[in-house]
Amino acid sequence: MKPSKDISRLIEIMAALRDPATGCPWDKEQTFASIAPYTIEEAYEVADAIGRGDLDELRTELGDLLLQVVYHARIAEEQEAFTFGDVVEAITAKMIRRHPHVFGTDEERAAGVEPGFWDRVKALEKSEAERDAPAGVLDDVPVTLPALTRAIKLQNKAAKVGFDWPSLAPVFAKLHEEIGELEAAISGAAREPTSADGGAQIKEEFGDLLFVMANVARHLDIDPEAALRAANGKFVRRFRYIEARLAEQGSSPERSTLSEMDELWNAAKAEEKE
Repeated sequence: MKPSKDISRLIEIMAALRDPATGCPWDKEQTFASIAPYTIEEAYEVADAIGRGDLDELRTELGDLLLQVVYHARIAEEQEAFTFGDVVEAITAKMIRRHPHVFGTDEERAAGVEPGFWDRVKALEKSEAERDAPAGVLDDVPVTLPALTRAIKLQNKAAKVGFDWPSLAPVFAKLHEEIGELEAAISGAAREPTSADGGAQIKEEFGDLLFVMANVARHLDIDPEAALRAANGKFVRRFRYIEARLAEQGSSPERSTLSEMDELWNAAKAEEKE
């Protein structure tokens, strides 16, 4: 078996890995459910490579993500559900259907993209798929999405039917309200430390606060996942600065006080600003 730029080689490799007689023991045992977490992880690693601007790593991570698609398609083919070719055909048909201004008739291309076209064609596809089954506004937002991403999608769906604040000001008012409710829940739990409901209420109020923060991000047209990834990266960068400076002094975080580390944190911030 030789490497190749042809997708058919990757499909052959996956078939060999899943061969009941000669395949890899681990690969043969996998199912849609067992592979799904790896699919999500690979998508995040693609996003991470993009965020870091590492194109060599991006090439590798895109390959890993492509492998996940081939993997799921192979399992489906073994169950006689669909093949990799069916996946490709479905997505190419969708792209052609959703872009008549690129692939349509001369008249459609000349007309360009009409306002709201994308939402209308998606709604038509949804109605055709569901036939006459009733569906709620939020029903097609997958529950498996990362929580912040799902919050944005839920809010966008609700906003399209008019359930939305008209500006950022009332969102901030709600944010302050939720902070107050979280503080009250924490205070209540402190007064009654043996109460079983205290922890649950704190968790609920904290979730409400995060949901409103997602709404702030949506009104500012910010991807909250990307913003948090950037904040995580900044924290790692500054903490490594602390570790490096302490190592130069023959010390470490474990042997330092919070005050000493906080001073180095501020020094890291100052260097970044310069």
